[in-house]
Amino acid sequence: MTIKNQPDFYSGLMFMVAGLAFAWGATNYTVGSGARMGPGYFPLMLGLLMALVGCVIVFKTLVAQHTLEEKIGKWAYRPLFFIIAANVVFGLLLAGLRPVGLPAFGLIVAIYALTFIASMAQSDWKFKPTLVLATALAIGSYLTFVMALKLQFPVWPEFITG
Repeated sequence: MTIKNQPDFYSGLMFMVAGLAFAWGATNYTVGSGARMGPGYFPLMLGLLMALVGCVIVFKTLVAQHTLEEKIGKWAYRPLFFIIAANVVFGLLLAGLRPVGLPAFGLIVAIYALTFIASMAQSDWKFKPTLVLATALAIGSYLTFVMALKLQFPVWPEFITG
């Protein structure tokens, strides 16, 4: 058997590995039964379903009758770096890092940083559209998480709020 569509094949493998990892991790919790579900039931079923979807995708790439075989492209290192860095910086700014003396900067600053860093992943990055997007995301997140859902986490930097 030959792989007819490399991107789909590797995506299917990724689904299978992630699904099995979640299912295996869920076994550390009480699973229960369908009638009386424990905390591990949903992640176990979701992980198994995800692995099943991965198996179907991999199977289709091996038996499909494609006339044109797709190859996987080069790694896009720039977007990969900026997207991962944006998420790490968001987490650090939102909660801070006490052992090294980094205070919590709060939701608003973290969202602006996340948006600007993630936007730099695109090749034709522009400042003004990113500022508009960051502002819209900050306002929307504040209204959703703080006002509507009443979640308790820092909104503004500690050195401003005290």
